[in-house]
Amino acid sequence: MLSRSCFGLLFAWLGSVLAAAERPAGPLNVVVLYADDWRHDTLGVAGHPVVKTPRLDQLARDGVRFTHHYVTTSICGVSRANYFTGQWMSRHGNRAFAMFDTPWGETFPGVLRANGYWTGHVGKWHNGAFPAQHFDFGRSYGGRHWLPQPDGSQVHVTQKNERDALDFLRTRPDGKPFFLTVAFFATHAEDANPKQYLPQPESMTLYADATIPVPRTMTDAHFKRLPPFVAHEKNEGRNRWHWRFDTPEKYQTMMKNYYRLATEVDATCGRVIDELRRQGVLDRTLVIFTTDNGYYHGEHGLADKWYPHEESIRVPLIVWDPRIPAAKRNAVHDAMTLNVDLAPTILGAAGLPAPARMQGRDVAPLYLADRPPAWRTEFFYEHAIIRDSDFIPASEALVRKDVKYLFWPDFKHEELFDLRRDPGEERDLAREPAEAQRLASLRARFAELKAAAR
Repeated sequence: MLSRSCFGLLFAWLGSVLAAAERPAGPLNVVVLYADDWRHDTLGVAGHPVVKTPRLDQLARDGVRFTHHYVTTSICGVSRANYFTGQWMSRHGNRAFAMFDTPWGETFPGVLRANGYWTGHVGKWHNGAFPAQHFDFGRSYGGRHWLPQPDGSQVHVTQKNERDALDFLRTRPDGKPFFLTVAFFATHAEDANPKQYLPQPESMTLYADATIPVPRTMTDAHFKRLPPFVAHEKNEGRNRWHWRFDTPEKYQTMMKNYYRLATEVDATCGRVIDELRRQGVLDRTLVIFTTDNGYYHGEHGLADKWYPHEESIRVPLIVWDPRIPAAKRNAVHDAMTLNVDLAPTILGAAGLPAPARMQGRDVAPLYLADRPPAWRTEFFYEHAIIRDSDFIPASEALVRKDVKYLFWPDFKHEELFDLRRDPGEERDLAREPAEAQRLASLRARFAELKAAAR
């Protein structure tokens, strides 16, 4: 007669067999829904009090959401290079918007195509000239919310993202696995336009009666707490704050239009997922939603991104993976994941090894393994100087969940924030005698991680 412990082992074995039977065999298709300038809390499912993102909320409930996903450089071009190469800026060499140095064959789209995938990219590129020859289906555009059409009409950039994504899915060849990046321009501002954010007309009723909460740290006092080489009017983050946020009325108008663009992206994400379901391939497709960098909504008296504050570097990550058993769906993970992890994760879903020079890690074991692997608890952040140190100075950081060490290399200036007690990064502790030992330890570890990134 079987003992109780034997019955337990038998049921555990049967459970693992059934779970494995539910998982699709062979390489998965991959669709990445890649938004722009969209930070970690701009989701209804993340508890945002205003913005509505019902389709992405549902994707999170059907999959997993990572709450501590970060970019290793917070700027459009470099972050996208990180995405394609799985490498830090220090290794792939794109320090702004040029093409990265990594050979195309070592990018994840290059590896996928070499192994039989039908590959596509629609929307924003921002890494030099678009390499159309490296994709089976490639349409690159961005920079404006309304795009001219050959017949003289205009189409909203998010509508074009949707049309092109559906065109890829409906014209792809049968019998081949496929990969697609839908690279939205929204919610990026149209920098040269005084209106900045230009949603579609039918979205203008959204949030019309809402009052957008103003960040507690959007004060002159908080701006003046920044290092003096940031806290001046020549700084581009301050310049763009004036474009968007320097009166209460302007703040409400800009943020409502920003959130309207976000909800439009959400709707297009839903229609792409609906098409995958209609074609009967959703249960064999890895779907990822993320973005290229975070975004200041006026915090610290700044706008846009670039610097190592949480608002700038922490972004959403939602993963729908058909290999996840039903009991593990609707999960929220707080592991520290990075944008450089996406490339090896996608290759892992395709059953392919990552090139040796990729520096990220496949995140799938965090939600698939019975015993999740040991995982990082810190990372090195880097951002190059843009134009000159008055415009956008270089910044670096050692980031952990409980503490952050910032280093401004142009000025050899250090900052230290205790994120447990000071999540808004308002009080710099770097010059407090009581913090000398912790500062020295972080400085040493920072140097190690910086060297490893190269």
